[in-house]
Amino acid sequence: MENQNPVHVFATWKIKEGQLTNVLNLMKIVQEESLKEKGNLFYKIHQSNSDADTLVLFEGYTNEAAVADHRNSTYFQELVLGKIVPLLEKREIILATLLE
Repeated sequence: MENQNPVHVFATWKIKEGQLTNVLNLMKIVQEESLKEKGNLFYKIHQSNSDADTLVLFEGYTNEAAVADHRNSTYFQELVLGKIVPLLEKREIILATLLE
């Protein structure tokens, strides 16, 4: 059965050397578009204190279907998969549900 609880996404991106500014500029658009989604609760971008080229994204969605809608959106396909992923050395994503 599909998870109907809020789902949090933790994504760690290691950016290729020299591409941080490009990625951050694209991320501003991705963040703005994500926050407009009906199923989005929040979208926060963090930068590692020990490595400026490592970003950690913390995103919240109302349920798993909202995560799927986010990933299937045109801007996600074009900007994240099409433009940002090629600028990354490594990309790790964890979907998690808060334990109370």
